[in-house]
Amino acid sequence: MLLTLTGGAGAGKTTLANELAATASVAPVRVLHGDDYYFATQNRGVWARDDTEVLRLDVGDPRSMDVERLNHDTAAALAVSAVVIVDGLFARHVRPQVPCARFDVFVDLPADLRLARKIQRKCVRDNFPLEVLLRNYLNHRRDAHERHIEPLRHDSDIVLDGALDPDILARQVWSAIANEKPIHNS
Repeated sequence: MLLTLTGGAGAGKTTLANELAATASVAPVRVLHGDDYYFATQNRGVWARDDTEVLRLDVGDPRSMDVERLNHDTAAALAVSAVVIVDGLFARHVRPQVPCARFDVFVDLPADLRLARKIQRKCVRDNFPLEVLLRNYLNHRRDAHERHIEPLRHDSDIVLDGALDPDILARQVWSAIANEKPIHNS
């Protein structure tokens, strides 16, 4: 089974992926993180200068993700794993070209909470300049979320409230899959 977790930056996709892997009733489970599939060289993806003139990959644009490599790795993981979980902004774009059951999750969280989590992770933990993060958010990321991420909500099998504890969310996902009826909880 392929299980995708999509939602905005800071919504809790990776935390939920880890909880789902830990609580799966089948094994083995493989987790693939979308953040590992962005292009690393300037000849691929969408690159732009930020407000400090540093050239950065636009990770808010799906064209910056190496979907071909992610599809390949997902297909390989499905060949040996009972469940493959793909988390990331654009996890819904995964099309591994192998027959499998699929369940798509959208992790929802209000923009202010996503931004607070991103500040905590990037600025507090990783020492990224807060001023740059906020300018990039206001000048680009907020619009990119509306253009590229929000539309994915409507095609998901389930929409979850990312403010809830990961163990509750994992139970909701496994229950919805077992009952084969998606729930909408946001």
